Amino acid sequence: MNELNDIRETPTVPRLEGDPNAPLDLAAFKQAFRRHAAGVACVTARQTDGTPVGFTATSLASLSSVPPLATFNMARTASSWPAIAETERVVIHTLGARNRALAERMSGPNALRFAGDHWHEGPHGLPVLNDVTSWMVGHIIERVSVHNGAVIVVQIEEGGLGDEDEALLYHERMYRVPGPEAAL
Repeated sequence: MNELNDIRETPTVPRLEGDPNAPLDLAAFKQAFRRHAAGVACVTARQTDGTPVGFTATSLASLSSVPPLATFNMARTASSWPAIAETERVVIHTLGARNRALAERMSGPNALRFAGDHWHEGPHGLPVLNDVTSWMVGHIIERVSVHNGAVIVVQIEEGGLGDEDEALLYHERMYRVPGPEAAL
């Protein structure tokens, strides 16, 4: 069998549940990325009026170690976008298994994200989430608009470490903790 026949026999992606009119490329994209496990982070900042904002991000990536650069992506339609578009600095928090409820809170209703004592004011008056595995204050050096989203490039200036923890992953629309290590 040649390579072309192998491709033709590969199962195709089913239509999106609840939207049978969605194009196949959208269905393939959404279903593929639901199956792609990603680490969970939260990004916090302040609006121009001082109100704290934040959101969960599964797109956090290291870009460079010298200088220390990180990136994250977000939709320019997101409720936190106006703050990210205007602010100079953000705090990037990495989350562990113990932070599952925090990840759910920070991806829930805006009005509840900072209600409670799960955060404190940190450097530059920025909101820092408590009991995370690490946090980093960064200066936004670039915002690259791509279609209806943006890639945010941040130069890390300072930060801190919390207690170690098992990884927290986002997979199939759920926050998950990986199982025991498989024997190789």
